[in-house]
Order: sequence, then C-alpha cells, then structure tokens
Amino acid sequence: MMSTRDFEYKQIAFVFTGKGEKISFKNDNLLITDENGKTKHQSTCYRLFLLFICGDYCITSGLLDRANKFGFNIVLMTPNLRVTKIIPSKAEGNVLLRRRQYEYDKTDIAARVIANKIHNQNFLLKKRRNKSEEEKDIIQKLKNFEKEVLKPNLKVQEIMGIEGVSAKLYFQTLFKEHDWTARRPRVKHDITNCLLDIGYTILFNVINALLEMYGFDVYVGILHTQFFHRKSLVCDLEEPFRPIIDAALIKAFNLGQINEKDFWKNQEQFILPWKNSAPYVELFIKAIMEYKNEIFIYLQSYYRAFVQKKNAEDFPFFDLDDKEES
Repeated sequence: MMSTRDFEYKQIAFVFTGKGEKISFKNDNLLITDENGKTKHQSTCYRLFLLFICGDYCITSGLLDRANKFGFNIVLMTPNLRVTKIIPSKAEGNVLLRRRQYEYDKTDIAARVIANKIHNQNFLLKKRRNKSEEEKDIIQKLKNFEKEVLKPNLKVQEIMGIEGVSAKLYFQTLFKEHDWTARRPRVKHDITNCLLDIGYTILFNVINALLEMYGFDVYVGILHTQFFHRKSLVCDLEEPFRPIIDAALIKAFNLGQINEKDFWKNQEQFILPWKNSAPYVELFIKAIMEYKNEIFIYLQSYYRAFVQKKNAEDFPFFDLDDKEES
C-alpha cells in the first residue's frame, strides 16, 4: 500500500492531443511535448498518479506496461472533457474488504459523509463578507441540517432529502452573483454548471483512483443507489470534497479568470472548446493538489475504519476550515 509520504510526491498530468501535444518516455520518465516539440511536462513515472489524455489517442503497449509497472491511472477523455474510458491501477483480490462492502446495510456512515459535506459547504458560506440577514439564516439552516442528518436510523431517502435541500440553499447563496438558477449536472445550462462539471469530473477520478488502489468495489455505494456502470462509492466519497471545486470556481470568478468568450452555446448548453480548456483544467487541478494529502489520508482512514468495522463517529472527517487556518 502507498504511504502518505509516497503520495506527497505524486503528480497529475494532462495531455491535450488536439493541440498537438504528444506523450513519450525516456527511460522511466514521462515527457509531454507541445506542437512545437517543447517540453510541457517531465517527471519520473514513479511520481505519476493520474494521466488524463484529452482527444484522440492510440494506446500503446508501452504506455500500458508503464502504467502497470508504476501504478498510475489513465483517464481517456473527449476534447470537451467527457470521460470515455478509465484504465485503473488497482488492487486485486481484497476479498475481506469486498465481503464487508456487500454485507454492510446501514446508513450511519452515509449520514456522516453528508454531514461532512454540509459542514464544508457552510464553511464557504461563512467566509462571505457583508452577509445579509437572509444569508445568515441560510447558514443557520445548514448548521441545523448538519446535525439533523446525523439522527439515528435515518433512511437513505431521508438523508438524500436533507442533502438536496441543503445543496439548493448552498448553491443559490454561493453563486447568487453569477446568475445562478439551479444545479443541473450534465445539462450545462450556464457557464457555472459547465465548469462545476469539469472540476467534479477531475475530482471524481482522483477519488476513484485512490479507492481502486485499496481494492474497493467502487460500484457498491453506501448512499447512492447501485446502477449499471455507475461508480456509486466514488460518488459517495467525493461528496465532502466537492466544496474544494466550488471554492476554486468562486475564486476564479472573483479574480476575473472566467471569460465568457471562451465558451460557446449549442442547443441551450454551454460548451468549453478544447482549445480554451487548459487554463480551467489547471485551476481545478491546482485546487485539488493543494488538498491531495488530506484527500489521501481521509480515504486511507476510511479504508481502515471500514475494514475494522468501526462506529460511524470514528470514520474520518475532512474539514476545509483546518486547511484554511493552517
């Protein structure tokens, strides 16, 4: 298993083949060059954790061999950043862990995960300056929801209901200066939703890679219902970390880094063309990498707590507030 110290040095790399970028290897080093042959990224494969390839690309045996040898994950995406294939580096045969997953039928861990998410959402709202009375009221409501979701023996539908109401209040407050109407995943009816989808996709694949590393069946969730081909556990354990993406997007808006001219609209959907996507991908990766150790420690602790059948209150809790104060 990877240690915390090992993970501190891990890196994420993005390749945009539509821009003429190319992948090559020199000994045990990954090289990514631009259309002019200039080196854009160079690192030892020992430090590579995730390789995103955006655009058309022919997978070679050399790439697959190195991914297997050095344990990095490959994510293939369309030029518009839609995931088409994930080639994970994963632990095989963790029978005890999977047996525990299949036997678990409670909601206490799910409730803690959602309480964690609401806590971090509320932290971002508390950071807003010159809060109105309405905003203060919403902050208090989220504080109450964080406690309410931890009531014993709640059903999945009740937990999801509290999460849904909290999320609605949270988003309409956090993005109210940016013409917010609603959170509609994959619909992309505005620039904010379009960018949230991109950020959440990158985050999803980081969480997925770590869960695969421990040998989890990522299709078996603790909250999200199992559907064919949906990685429900990744959806579940991504929840506490989503505010990392939200905070990065708000910061980008405030710094004037979001340019409407970078997007084009087609049939009521906003699309970010591949030629304009690199700066936005970079800002989300930077935000995630700032918290990469916290994400790793959380999932490592989750794995240990789950296998040891600990009580829900002994499971990890990711607190954005701790990072901000450090």
